[in-house]
Amino acid sequence: MLNCYMEKTIMVTGATAGFGRAIAAKFAAGGYKVIITGRRNERLLELQKELSDSGAKVLTLNFDVRDLDSVNSAVNSLPSGWKDIDILVNNAGLAVGLSRINEGDTDDWDRMIDTNVKGLLYVTRTVAPLMVARGSGHVFNISSIAGKEVYENGNVYCASKHAVDALSKAMRIDMLSHGIKVTNIAPGMAETEFSIVRFKGDTEKADAVYRGVKSLTAEDIAEVIWFCASLPGHVCINDLTITPTQQAGTGHLNRKV
Repeated sequence: MLNCYMEKTIMVTGATAGFGRAIAAKFAAGGYKVIITGRRNERLLELQKELSDSGAKVLTLNFDVRDLDSVNSAVNSLPSGWKDIDILVNNAGLAVGLSRINEGDTDDWDRMIDTNVKGLLYVTRTVAPLMVARGSGHVFNISSIAGKEVYENGNVYCASKHAVDALSKAMRIDMLSHGIKVTNIAPGMAETEFSIVRFKGDTEKADAVYRGVKSLTAEDIAEVIWFCASLPGHVCINDLTITPTQQAGTGHLNRKV
């Protein structure tokens, strides 16, 4: 059943899978109007139908966060009733490859930096002025435990998420005078499409990552974001690291195999 959040609007990037999809579903069920964005239009339309069939108001924006012109065009095309974005979730991101720095694929590096860092900046730069004009809003940046620590062969991915961590702190300061909240979410091991993308479709390698661990789910992260977004207006969670109980750091796992 829809509740008092009905008139609020959330925009979620990378909503076609994983965290983004779960976040969109959680907030739609809570009564938010939901703007879902992503590169895979077929998946966006599938999610739109699923959420709309449940009574939610959903709008799709099909664009790649790496393309500044497309980001600007998409956000500027929002109908007037959808431009009052209360929450922005910068979720679009990925890891590609797992190689030592001297063996890395520079195309993979570009893809991670362009998506995880520049894409986040492009979307924020376009949406934040709408929040500033209204004097309210909440930005969630999906970072990673890899933004707090580094691990072997994680070099560029870790660097990109460290950048998200730093940008979240900077955004919080920059937005302070406008009454806008900024929350950095740093998940640990979560079983989504993450490793399948990292290993470029190699499901055997992807499955091995999670073996013996009851990992976080996309729904777990959606619940955490819902909690942060539901706190009183004077309360802001600035930074939150979440791991499975079996994980105490990027290199500390208690596998049950």
